[in-house]
Amino acid sequence: MTFHRTALADEMAQQLLNPSYLDTSLRSGLFLSGPRRVGKTTFLARDLIPALENRGAIVIYVDLWSQPQTNPADLVHDAIRKSLIELQTPGSRILNKLKRVSSLSVGGVGIKFSFQLAHVGKNGGVSLAQAFTELVDQANTDVVLIIDEVQHAMGAPEGDHLLHALKATRDAVNTRNGTVGYFLFVGTGSHRARVQELAVKGNQAFNGAVTHEFPVLGQDFVEYILQQVRPTLGSKTPSLPVAEAAFKQMGSRPEELLKALNVCRQLPQGALADEHFPTIAKAFGAAAADVEIQKIEALGPLAEAVFSRICNIGGNVKGSFTAPTLREFSAQIGREVTSGDVQGVIHLMTSANLLMRVGHGVYGVTDSFVEQAWVTRLQAEDILRTCTP
Repeated sequence: MTFHRTALADEMAQQLLNPSYLDTSLRSGLFLSGPRRVGKTTFLARDLIPALENRGAIVIYVDLWSQPQTNPADLVHDAIRKSLIELQTPGSRILNKLKRVSSLSVGGVGIKFSFQLAHVGKNGGVSLAQAFTELVDQANTDVVLIIDEVQHAMGAPEGDHLLHALKATRDAVNTRNGTVGYFLFVGTGSHRARVQELAVKGNQAFNGAVTHEFPVLGQDFVEYILQQVRPTLGSKTPSLPVAEAAFKQMGSRPEELLKALNVCRQLPQGALADEHFPTIAKAFGAAAADVEIQKIEALGPLAEAVFSRICNIGGNVKGSFTAPTLREFSAQIGREVTSGDVQGVIHLMTSANLLMRVGHGVYGVTDSFVEQAWVTRLQAEDILRTCTP
């Protein structure tokens, strides 16, 4: 059985396809960011895409993480060409779906395009702006392009050119008077800093687009999971409040919750699950956080000091380059620290998805789950120092 987030998907589909005045900015682009393994891709595939298609939209989806060594522009162009081929093929899934939920009438044939599909996005071929403009007009509906792990398109020239071509596509389609449909771009990613950069940095194609945190799973999901495991666990099933608190402690990651519940099977008969489950969850949560903590440690003592300061003062690192702060860092790591050194480790931690820029000169921890684990570790070290003679 599958847990569906139908209400969330319907709300997002409505905002994208039939926006209120306050939601029309979504036509500039929508970027969703969140930690890894919290269900973003599952939500897209099982809930959001069906909700968009049921409202008559054509949805093209591509996951840049599926082939991380492949040129991201090639992956996107291939996905676009594949969808266009399906739309001109009688009896294809996407065409039949579109005919059922929209006013499209193409008889027994598919949509006919005036350009060679094999040349879409290629040098000398039809541009994405031309291709999508014709697609919108022929299908008489909205087209939604969803790129999962969109941050992989950043940095390389091919990816930058792709994003600017998609921005040009958005402008070409959406700014027309009386357009019969819109081109909507949705990007998701687990690297929060880079995903946000796509919408807030002046040199990025989608500067000014909308960014949101991906809404993590909550109590309704935990309750659903408990219903599924109760026939197996019986009295070893934790209560909903305890399980929900543990789920949050593990970073709202479904895989970790299932691993922790599986351990409950090994509890002795008569054991109280609510007494043991928080400890079990804490162990899995710590193990998951250790992977990120090791990244910080690998960057050296200064990175640890800077990360600790950001955690302790709530993410505001203004003043990290002042003389008193630099002297503090110098005393902590046993060598002179310059403002350039601090800027360097902040850049490294941002690139490693440990920190994200939240304002001018202000950085925060990317994953609150990791931040909590780091603070807990610092508190434990303070206790040990206090207790050591």
